[in-house]
Amino acid sequence: MFGRRGKKNVKSGANDIAPPVPSGHSAVVEPTKDDDRHRLQGPWDTSEDSPELPRVDLGSLRIPIGSDIEVQVNVAKQNNKVIGVTVLNGQTALQVQPFAAPKTTGLWEEIRAEISAEIAQSGGKSEDFQGTFGPELRAIVPMPGKTTDEGRQLGQPARFIGVDGPRWFLRGVIRGEGAVKPDVAARIEEIFAGIVVVRGDNPVPPRELLELKLPQQTQAAMAAQQAQAAKPAANPATPDATS
Repeated sequence: MFGRRGKKNVKSGANDIAPPVPSGHSAVVEPTKDDDRHRLQGPWDTSEDSPELPRVDLGSLRIPIGSDIEVQVNVAKQNNKVIGVTVLNGQTALQVQPFAAPKTTGLWEEIRAEISAEIAQSGGKSEDFQGTFGPELRAIVPMPGKTTDEGRQLGQPARFIGVDGPRWFLRGVIRGEGAVKPDVAARIEEIFAGIVVVRGDNPVPPRELLELKLPQQTQAAMAAQQAQAAKPAANPATPDATS
């Protein structure tokens, strides 16, 4: 759960901005889950009337962007697959991951219990808290390899938040100042609430990560870099031999 992941910065261009969700249509969320009440102000399903914000299109997620926001994609080193998105706002980091979910039941209650058990097993501690998006976990997570001078394990404050949507579940982990300072947390919660989830119609087993993609402009830049790296280096001119 706390493994190291590679990160790539997202530089959004004109082709990367997700089109706004058309206004004037009613939300289509069937069947309604009881836990849906916790996201009355977002995050949103693509079928719903979400606020019109500039967002970067990352496949199953459309993430708000702005002058105070830096968006990074988390890439698994073994297969170069995008497995999450991290949003930076000042000294606060929010990592988000979208998962497929059943039509009629939510996942957050059981996933929250699993996270709590994993934290306890690793030597950390957590407690339930009623937050902006309903039940969440506030935790002290052990930092591998970091101890005090007396040899005591150091821990990092973190907030685990989650919302159940129509056929999807969105998990967020808040670290840094936003995990401990309510005035700072308000902005990162606003960003989380502005996320739009694009579930798609393809059948996906519950708990499987929904597909995330790099923006088109980033993909093009990476392809150009790889093509340049693949070119053979030019041999320097050999000077004429002198007698």
